[in-house]
Amino acid sequence: MAKTSKKKKTRRRKIALTFLSGSVVIFFTAVFMIFSNDEYKGKTLDMLEQSGAPVELKIPEENIPVYKRAEETYGVDWRLLAAHHRVETRFSSMDTLVSPVGAEGHMQFMPCTFIGWTHPSCEGLGEGDIPVEELTDPEAIGYYGGYGVDADGDGVADPYNLEDAVFSAANYLSQNGAADGDLERAIFLYNRSDQYVKDVLGFYEDYKLKHP
Repeated sequence: MAKTSKKKKTRRRKIALTFLSGSVVIFFTAVFMIFSNDEYKGKTLDMLEQSGAPVELKIPEENIPVYKRAEETYGVDWRLLAAHHRVETRFSSMDTLVSPVGAEGHMQFMPCTFIGWTHPSCEGLGEGDIPVEELTDPEAIGYYGGYGVDADGDGVADPYNLEDAVFSAANYLSQNGAADGDLERAIFLYNRSDQYVKDVLGFYEDYKLKHP
């Protein structure tokens, strides 16, 4: 009887280990499939961040030259620009680049901030009623005093063009104190939230360590 009982226990242990191993394989296969699909990746990162779980995204290598060119032009540390990009749109990996309140593009500009608040349709949060042709016109931006920049010289200042968007963000941060070292003020004015300032500075400090 003792031998039979021991054999049964061994068999049950093998079955349990087989089941556990299979479950682990299925779990990691599912995770791989999720993170290989941009749509599911964005939603999964949303859920992880909302739960308070730490989610690290490396700075995309192809973006670094853009950040550095913007730093050369506006005097804003390229790693700070990367931190803003990380917080705003997770390096443009989100499902949509339009926020619920109307902020647009890679760096999430409100249209009125992009073209300038003296535009006649600008009020409230700054969504405005601005035709795309006008919103992206460098001459109109200059006239209304906005921060939009045509960085690639194609005649259009496009918040959905990465280079234009990053240069526009650098322009905004520079004019609001970042180029002079007043980072907290500049970041707060970019998005008036203490948590936002904390998040951006957190990634900025991390990127300074990883990219000295």
